[in-house]
Amino acid sequence: MRTAFVLGGGGLLGAAEVGMLRALLERDLVPDLVLGTSVGALNGLVVAADPTLGAVTRLRELWRDVAESNAVYADGALRQVRRAVRTGTHLHSPDALRQRLEAEYAETTFADLACEFRCVASCIERSAEHWFDAGPVVPAVLASAAVPGLLPPAEVGGEHFLDGGIVNSVPLGKAVELGATRVFVLQVGRLDRPLTVPRRPWEVARVSFEIARRHRFVRELAELPPHVEAHVLPAGGGAADDSPLSYRDAGAVASRIRTAYDLGRAYLDEQGL
Repeated sequence: MRTAFVLGGGGLLGAAEVGMLRALLERDLVPDLVLGTSVGALNGLVVAADPTLGAVTRLRELWRDVAESNAVYADGALRQVRRAVRTGTHLHSPDALRQRLEAEYAETTFADLACEFRCVASCIERSAEHWFDAGPVVPAVLASAAVPGLLPPAEVGGEHFLDGGIVNSVPLGKAVELGATRVFVLQVGRLDRPLTVPRRPWEVARVSFEIARRHRFVRELAELPPHVEAHVLPAGGGAADDSPLSYRDAGAVASRIRTAYDLGRAYLDEQGL
């Protein structure tokens, strides 16, 4: 059996994936393959480097730091406006995120990781889904997490990349393509909630993106070969997580981790795992 962990994107909602990882690893459900998109690439890198409960400890420390400082999205409104006017493309600097990653993984390559890891980004020049699976891990993860409008495009190897969620937010199909026969999907909770008709201009873009994201995942889930076992772990959360400002709301990090852990344990009990 080849087991894959598929970690989807979703900004600070990705804290839920830490609780799911704890629930899985406590039961010795260990990945042979880790696939990540956006914040799922960040969480996925840590577990691929150390697919034990030690990774959960490290992630909880990292996410606690995020909750206390929210350094990645901590810019004030005036600084955001100035940066948006100056660059024309983004509100926040990637420096804090880069520094956090380089502090621990600056010399790490994909080949150095304890288990196979890949992360996805959206190539601007080729208008294509691009999977990183070799070379330094930090530039690849930064490319996967380059949220449009919030962070600038990331340059890797002479090409420019935006967030992997644009092309493959929950890469279930890629796990099957790479030979996984058991897949645990760690998603941030949006898949659990039905969409409602948008009533404000900013809701139109969110709902449109959610349709695109969910359509691909639902199709890939329906098309799974009979020999592949898939488990979509529940994340919890609610409508407040869909706010336009939820991406920078670090206040609920601890509760998201706890809720996803409790729901994950209950789900695994139901499945006899």
